[in-house]
This record gives sequence, structure tokens and C-alpha cells, in this order.
Amino acid sequence: MHDSDTTQMKGNQSEASIQPLLDYFDRLIPLNRVEKELIAEKFHPRLYRKRQYALQEGDVCTQFYFVVRGCLRMYKVDDKGVTHILQFAAENYWINDLGSFHSIKPSELNIDALEDTMVLQISHKDLIELYMQAPKFDRIFRVLVENSFIRLQKRLLQNISSTAEERYQSFFEVYPHLSNRLPQVQIAAFLGITPEFLSRLRKRLSKTPRAKS
Repeated sequence: MHDSDTTQMKGNQSEASIQPLLDYFDRLIPLNRVEKELIAEKFHPRLYRKRQYALQEGDVCTQFYFVVRGCLRMYKVDDKGVTHILQFAAENYWINDLGSFHSIKPSELNIDALEDTMVLQISHKDLIELYMQAPKFDRIFRVLVENSFIRLQKRLLQNISSTAEERYQSFFEVYPHLSNRLPQVQIAAFLGITPEFLSRLRKRLSKTPRAKS
């Protein structure tokens, strides 16, 4: 095999691995050839096995993760050992501890894999370089961060003013693709209720007749 053939094969493999991310960006705003090449250069594939940590409390969050397949969760364990899940990230979702990532300070959160999970990740250094080389990405990531803040704000308001049933219904609106993939204990930790209460809630709702459209 010629060197040029080997180079072409590696290039095709690289392009294939980042295609879901290129598709994601293209749905937001079309990218030109140079911008796509920058994505291939700055983002790197990484496989996290089930239960493997992408981030542990006390470490600095050095990567921004885009999930290609699988599911990550971000959570905090309190002093009583209770797990509080802030976010799930499945296919085409982003996840990281923004505070730790941008301040370069130790995180108070954990991120681990609930399934074998393939991500495309970018370091803080490479993200800053991406902004400088292609300002379009500065705008894109600003929107991503703003949307993340809005979702977090809505969750905070729900925890203050919504019932467990309303939070449960909201979960299915935000994560419809995860309802049959996640263990009940994970969904309960996200909703802030016990698995037993979630089980009773599910049974009650399953018996409630739906309104005809």
C-alpha cells in the first residue's frame, strides 16, 4: 500500500468519526471546508466504558464532551451519600462542568458513563484556539452555554415549585429517548425522589386514562 493510500485511509476514518458532530453543527449553521477541518483537528474520539469516570470530584474538568452514542450523567454525592443527578447526556447532547472548565479549578461534580459511551471531546486550550481561528464557533458555543443555563434554570424552578408528577412528565419531554434505557434508580435520582416513590407514581399514571385528542 502506498503512503498516499495510507494517508487517505486515515483521513477517511477521521472524517467518519466526527461526522455526527459535523452534522450537528450543520443543523445550527453551515460550516465551510476550513471549519470542518478545524473540527477534525480539535475534537478527539474517546470511548468511556460503562461506570467509567470522565470527571471525578476534585479534578479539573479539562474537556467538553459531545456524545456520539451512549449516555453520560453529571451528578453530586452529598454528605449523606445521596446522589443528585444534574444532567443526562445521550446522543447529540453536550456535557461538562462549565464552572471548572472555564475557571480551571477543581470540580465538585462527577461525570460517568451509564452505558458504553463514545464521545468527541475538546480541551479548553483547543476550544480557545478554535474560537480564534474560526469566530463562528465562538457564537455557536455561546448559544450552547446559554441553552444549558436556561435548562438548568428551568430545573431549579421545577424543583422549587413543581410536584414529583410534573417533574416526571417534564423528564419525558426532555429525555424521551432515555425512558426505557435508564434504570429506575437513575431517573429517581434525577427527579429528587426515591425509586419506590417513582414506582408508585408510574403505576398510578399508567392507570390514569389519557384524554382523547
